[in-house]
Amino acid sequence: MSNVSHARSDLSGHPDASEMRARYDRVMGGRDVALVDAPVFLVGLYCAVSPWVLHFTASQPALVTHNLVMGIAVAVLALGFTVMPERMYGLSWAICAMGAWIIVSTWVVGSSPDTGVVINNIIVGGLTVLLGMVCAGAAARTRRT
Repeated sequence: MSNVSHARSDLSGHPDASEMRARYDRVMGGRDVALVDAPVFLVGLYCAVSPWVLHFTASQPALVTHNLVMGIAVAVLALGFTVMPERMYGLSWAICAMGAWIIVSTWVVGSSPDTGVVINNIIVGGLTVLLGMVCAGAAARTRRT
């Protein structure tokens, strides 16, 4: 009988360590989830709650619904990237398009939005576009390797 006692934080001596590492590499495709997916999720979450944070629920009812739906959609895509990265990264450019739409929709969906609403949607949309480009870059790098 072999001795499998080892330090609690050290799994290098575990008999299945190499198999666990190989499975992790297969599932993750050589990328780090937290660097991309968590910020995308947080931006989507903020977009969804921003009407209540900035108190424009009464003055821009159509934009409230829009930001809620778009924020939830971005957050759901981020969760999809976390759960199924190899299948979802084809949608990376969709996040860029959604971010651009969040910026433009301020004037299309909103009715005479004030400066705070405009700045909020420009920042949220810009971050969404930027993070979508990072996702697309990670997907392209993963496909090349």
